[in-house]
Amino acid sequence: MGKGDTNAPIIIRRKTVVQGGGHHGGAWKVAYADFVTAMMAFFLLMWLLNATTEKQRKGIADYFSPTLPVNRISGGGDGAFGGDSVLSQNQAAESGTGAIFPIPLKQPGDHAMDSDTAREGEDELRQVAEEIERTLAGRSGELMASDRIARRVVTRVTDEGLIVEFFDLEDEPLFAPDTTDPEPILDEIAGMLTRVFSLVGNQVAVNGYVRAYPEVLRVNPTWDLSAARAQVLRERLEAAGFDRKRIQRVTGYADRKPAVPAVPMSVRNNRIEAILLRKGR
Repeated sequence: MGKGDTNAPIIIRRKTVVQGGGHHGGAWKVAYADFVTAMMAFFLLMWLLNATTEKQRKGIADYFSPTLPVNRISGGGDGAFGGDSVLSQNQAAESGTGAIFPIPLKQPGDHAMDSDTAREGEDELRQVAEEIERTLAGRSGELMASDRIARRVVTRVTDEGLIVEFFDLEDEPLFAPDTTDPEPILDEIAGMLTRVFSLVGNQVAVNGYVRAYPEVLRVNPTWDLSAARAQVLRERLEAAGFDRKRIQRVTGYADRKPAVPAVPMSVRNNRIEAILLRKGR
């Protein structure tokens, strides 16, 4: 370029523009979808906890638990047995939640039953429990038990055997209040028990329970009343044709084991139990 040339050189700068704030590979969309799914699952869980009963929640928990078999003892239905089969156990069953017919483990040196004998005993208890269910549901070919019995019966299987429990309703007690005078329904209960218990030869125990009475009473009648009511059921069983030699014991527990511990004076605590004992008990 000459000294007198006044034209400046032309410099061209090429600028690469990066489009920011737009597409970032879509990872944020996946994260957002996961968040929305988690929130939906959370609100669904909260709704289930509020909209279901304790028995239904137990059924759902058993279904998703990897350690418990899915079985009929903890269904979430609302049928004649309030969501439970007659094979259902207590919320605090001695044999553990989820077990249907627990077989005692045989330890070295003990005299536990062998597996064949134990299985035979379990099958017999299952047979009687299913017969009770058929009777109360009216599916048997014989005379259907009245709805009054079905409303007040609870059955469960424990280490002791098959427990069939009958309890007072507010307007339909088993006995006249504060007495040992049975209502007519007790004869119907005794007839049903005699028929279904005749399917097996196991021994039977009868337990009586009553509600708590005010402590200001000079004489607390709970012990005598519970034992006497159990004796009345024994007498009704024998009158219905039950073999008296199969009755192993009759016990009164007073108000010591309430069905509703929070309300000791509730009529629900007035109840009697007929227990089909496991063999060897």
